[in-house]
Amino acid sequence: MNLDITAKKIHQGRNIKRLREMLGVKQESLAIELNITQAGVSKLEDKEVIEEETLKKVAEFLKLPVDAIKNFNDEGALNFIANTANSYDSSTSHQFYFNFNPIDKIVELYNEKEKLHKEKQDLYERMLKEKDELLAKFLK
Repeated sequence: MNLDITAKKIHQGRNIKRLREMLGVKQESLAIELNITQAGVSKLEDKEVIEEETLKKVAEFLKLPVDAIKNFNDEGALNFIANTANSYDSSTSHQFYFNFNPIDKIVELYNEKEKLHKEKQDLYERMLKEKDELLAKFLK
């Protein structure tokens, strides 16, 4: 009989990592949600104690209660995921189905923004050139 009654220390960052991996969520996706870098998520997962506000954001993104992160244990988490993994009800589903890569989408939007910026610059230059031509005709 095991009489070990010492409280196990909870490592919230490691719990986030385990839950994130079990749910198939990449660090990059969590980083975008938290508005930090992927390296920032890695540092977060190394922290033993995480600020309550950050825990709430992570839990909301993973669609888990904050207590699931705070009181995580492998057996309970596996039971929870096994019971909800095949649910497609949007209120209980904990799977993420991206039909695109979020990083690729960001790059695509950035390139589109750059293209529009270039077009705007070209338009300004044309307008200035036409203004100069009109002014030159007027002054003749």
